Amino acid sequence: MTNSSVDRKQTLRTGLPMAALLLGSTILAGIPQAALAQDAAAPAAAASAADTIKSINVVGSQRLEPDTIRTYIKLRIGQPYTQAGGDQALKDLFATELFADVQIRNDAGNVTIEVKENPVINRIILEGNKRLKADKILPEIKLAPRQIFTRSKVRADVARIIELYKRQGRFAASVEPKMVMLEQNRVDIVFEVSEGPKSKVRKINIIGNDAFDDGELRGEMITKQSSLTRIFSSGTTYDPDRMAFDQQKLRQFYLTKGYADFRVVSAVAELTPDKKDFILTYVVEEGPRYKFGDVKVESQLRDFDGDRLATQLPMKKGDWYNAKLVEDTIDRLNETLGTFGYAFADVRPDYARSKEDLTMGLTFQIAEAPRVYVEKIDVNGNTLTQDKVIRREFRLAEGDAFNSLQVKRSTARINSLGYFQEKFEIEQKPGSAPDRIILEANVEEKPTGQLQLSAGYSSLEGLIFQGAVEQRNFRGRGQTIGLNLAYSNYSKQVDISFTEPYLFDRNISLGVNVYRRDLNNFNQFQRDRESTFQQATTGFQLRVGLPLTEYISAVGSYTLNYDSISVDKTQYFSDRQNPPTLECDPILSGRYLCDALGKRTSSILGTSFIFDSLDNRYRPTRGKSASVSFDFAGLGGSVKYFRVRSNAARYWPIGKGFVFSLRAEGGAIAPLNKESPTAGVESIRLNDRFYLGEPQLRGFDIRGVGPRILRRFYKADGTLNLDREQIQDDALGGRFFYLGHAELEIPLGSGAKELGLRPSIFMDIGAVWGLRAPIEQAAAYPQGIFFPQRDTSGNALYTQINVATLNPAGVCTPGTATGDVTTVTSPTNPTPPSCLGSANNIPQGSTYPAFSELFVGNSAKPRISVGIGVNWNSPFGPFRIDFAHAITKVDGDDTKSFTFNVGTQF
Repeated sequence: MTNSSVDRKQTLRTGLPMAALLLGSTILAGIPQAALAQDAAAPAAAASAADTIKSINVVGSQRLEPDTIRTYIKLRIGQPYTQAGGDQALKDLFATELFADVQIRNDAGNVTIEVKENPVINRIILEGNKRLKADKILPEIKLAPRQIFTRSKVRADVARIIELYKRQGRFAASVEPKMVMLEQNRVDIVFEVSEGPKSKVRKINIIGNDAFDDGELRGEMITKQSSLTRIFSSGTTYDPDRMAFDQQKLRQFYLTKGYADFRVVSAVAELTPDKKDFILTYVVEEGPRYKFGDVKVESQLRDFDGDRLATQLPMKKGDWYNAKLVEDTIDRLNETLGTFGYAFADVRPDYARSKEDLTMGLTFQIAEAPRVYVEKIDVNGNTLTQDKVIRREFRLAEGDAFNSLQVKRSTARINSLGYFQEKFEIEQKPGSAPDRIILEANVEEKPTGQLQLSAGYSSLEGLIFQGAVEQRNFRGRGQTIGLNLAYSNYSKQVDISFTEPYLFDRNISLGVNVYRRDLNNFNQFQRDRESTFQQATTGFQLRVGLPLTEYISAVGSYTLNYDSISVDKTQYFSDRQNPPTLECDPILSGRYLCDALGKRTSSILGTSFIFDSLDNRYRPTRGKSASVSFDFAGLGGSVKYFRVRSNAARYWPIGKGFVFSLRAEGGAIAPLNKESPTAGVESIRLNDRFYLGEPQLRGFDIRGVGPRILRRFYKADGTLNLDREQIQDDALGGRFFYLGHAELEIPLGSGAKELGLRPSIFMDIGAVWGLRAPIEQAAAYPQGIFFPQRDTSGNALYTQINVATLNPAGVCTPGTATGDVTTVTSPTNPTPPSCLGSANNIPQGSTYPAFSELFVGNSAKPRISVGIGVNWNSPFGPFRIDFAHAITKVDGDDTKSFTFNVGTQF
């Protein structure tokens, strides 16, 4: 509701204060005014006590029919009129809460009922409510437009609004109701709210605790003491329900520590005189600490031996008593019994407490129960998704023996579809007989189609634009169809995909992708990225999957790619060979790049074996997964290699919301064609090798780990420039790699969860290596020869340009009469004057920068980094930020401490 206008404020001054109505003032007549009228008419009533009622007339009614009003009273024509009858008629009419004033007159049997109806509510207006909006208050109150105004409803609504503010911790809130009279017996009801400050919990006192200090017990409570470090915490506000829950939390804590007699004697909340804060005081009685006594299992089921089950119990005689452990044991026993078909098994703990030796004997009683079979499986709530899509995920069929593990697995499989509400559970209901059970899947469908347009910035690729259309439950059949478009400074992609998870209603999956991907590769120079080559890939992939067991499946694939790799000829081609020919110049382009240029066809046959027992494929919290894949390129085409990759992961829920995970992967690639006998010639192309760095290995820049060429340029004074930002970094990739992650996801409070914040700490380890060292090759040019050497550390070293002078025969050789080998130290003077104007006619414009090269990073030594990261589902889209520090590295590795990625959806 909006605030009142100036005109309404003027009307309000002529209106009536609601307090008068609530107190029963004579302003609105009410019972007091009727009583006065009745007193005045008392003599006449007494005089006509014996009058017979001849007529009953109703005057003053506007909305109600006279006949309707007469039905509210017990006076009838032909009956004698009495004082008691008139009083009861007044009470009956006021009890309807439809009238503001009622008067009854008797004139010789002619009874006249004069009424003034309660007004009709025109609108409800809230003023002063800033912290609690109208859409939260109005649904909670009884008054509404076009209803009849009643005082009892006003009183109830005032109390309800104050209660709503108390729920928010605002105990100083007050509400003053007012009424504005309008024409046609209508009114506006105004609730003027004074919200007051939020009442915090200033102090939590605990009295009677000896075994544990106050701080440890406060840590178990939901309610927290207010402090500067908890400015944004919702747990510092006072809530009576939360205080009651904290009493249960204290009892649970003591019961897990062996204090079976613990009780909270009293819990008092005192409001400070300024009504700003509360002081909570708990008086507790700890009692003695108990240990487990004899622990036994008595089973009335013939399939289970009690003594054998007792040996598998987690608690032993002499251990400290733990009520939570007892509850968990009951759940485990029920799950075990359910695995063997006893869905309705009854496991009850029988305690034998001994206060003399402070022991708690425990006997788990397993009552007789029938073995249960699945009578029926019901699927409800699916309006789009076909029944068969859900039913085929069940690991049980109608008529099968009940198995609780299979029910749990069915729940996980349906959850992993991603079509329905989170935390879906299969309900178990009794069937038509004691040995029958009905399984119900009550689903709530959620949208599975996605239209996404995103724009963002990545520290990997700069500006990113992406558009995607995907339907993960196409036609309600569980099929996935999608179109993905992506564009960034370094890549462009179009990908059309289709997946049928159950081909011809059999447990065989079929998928196909058709794509075009353009990639600009780059190297690092002066912290900038310079494009080195362009790769355009057009192809398709066909996949077929088949489950081998419940958790293991096999996937076969065929991929056909047509690759075209090119470079900027004006930048990387030269005609400096002898004789001059415009070709790719390895000195300009970097090692191996010239070998990769051209157009090739890759025909790849692959197979994968996958194990998956995760509870959720999108955000797992427990379970394991592993896979190994083999790719054979050479079934036709011009590229031939064999590649193997494997990965594994495991997730554990620990503590209160923590999730710990370990992940590892590795791979190797080997050429199938004959290796070149020439040292330094690599048979695996640049674009087929493995690369590591951001984002796989945090703490290192993109492709910042592994074999690389560092090209260092000479200054004008002939010395090397060793500034890392002035070094050209050309990553070469490798034949082998391994990568590992250990990560702990840290839970936050409910407020942070609503924001979608998920922080974590992590450690990454990895390496890539196995490239043939680019050594023992001398590049001969008219201007000079590049001679490979070794530095003192044994690294391959390519020296700066060594220029030999030309002899009269036109051959440039060292040791001529004009001098020995000349070292060029300036790019503007690549050749000595004695070589110019010779028979070779070398042009003066042909220049090379003077530089040296180091081949580094070709090591399997682990690179280790540690750091913290945060995932945030922000209003601008998914956001990931990482701070990482490299603990170990090798020469040439390029580190990077801070990375982020953000996008937006609209």
